[in-house]
Amino acid sequence: MTSDNLLEKVKKLREITGVGFKDCKNAIDENKGDIEKSIDFLRKKGIAKASKRMERTAAEGLVCINEENNKISMIEINSETDFVAKNSEFINFAEETAKLALVKHGKMDDILKAKMKNNKIFKDNLVALIAKIGEKISLRRTIFFDSNKTFNFSYTHSSLKKNVGKLGVLLSIESTKPKNEITELGKQLAMHIAASTPLSIDKKDLDQNILNKEKEIITEELKNTGKDPKILEKIAMGKLNKFIAENTLLNQEWIMEPKKKVKDIIKENAGSGKINIVKFVRFKVGEGV
Repeated sequence: MTSDNLLEKVKKLREITGVGFKDCKNAIDENKGDIEKSIDFLRKKGIAKASKRMERTAAEGLVCINEENNKISMIEINSETDFVAKNSEFINFAEETAKLALVKHGKMDDILKAKMKNNKIFKDNLVALIAKIGEKISLRRTIFFDSNKTFNFSYTHSSLKKNVGKLGVLLSIESTKPKNEITELGKQLAMHIAASTPLSIDKKDLDQNILNKEKEIITEELKNTGKDPKILEKIAMGKLNKFIAENTLLNQEWIMEPKKKVKDIIKENAGSGKINIVKFVRFKVGEGV
């Protein structure tokens, strides 16, 4: 690894973890330049703070949402610089792409072959935009929520205009109540998801691989404390339960009233009726790139 490459990796690791230069350099050296392994290495040493998700944002662009008759689509389209992401031509292209995603039910292959307003297919228009702007532009991901037996809601954060921003959330709710009675709750839940970054709806939906990894990290962190194994087991279980509560939507503290859980707020709003969260999706520009 060249010295420039080493410094770049150390810098990236510092941005992700908030840990000092010396410890980050040591982690990079120990893990042969692998960023993800270096993050785990620092956490196991108790140096890096545990977080619900170590996010790496390395790309610019926009998240764009399109809604029609309770159907919603959301796309993430990337550019190399934020300057281009604010370009009106890029924004217009993103908005039209989100409309295509609605029509094509979020299917990437169908979007790439679909005709746009100028009667040219998406792929050709994308190439033309890249040539004109002079940056790499790519449609990274798409999602579509149908209106079948659910009420759908959305939220866009850091908005440049309506439904265009840096972070977007789609939320699908099943309820015995009419939509107008749960609209405010739906909007607030979507905002909560944007702010609190849940990984799943409830514990049963949480990826077992994520839980296993977290348990391994907690065990390694506690290994050298010298405490009785039975006590350590209780501490580890407590930490794991805390991780689950912080990362599952229904068990998170409600951002607008932290003394209550999200599931308490849903129960209060449901009254004698029923409100169930069916699914949610959260797109943040560049996350995980």
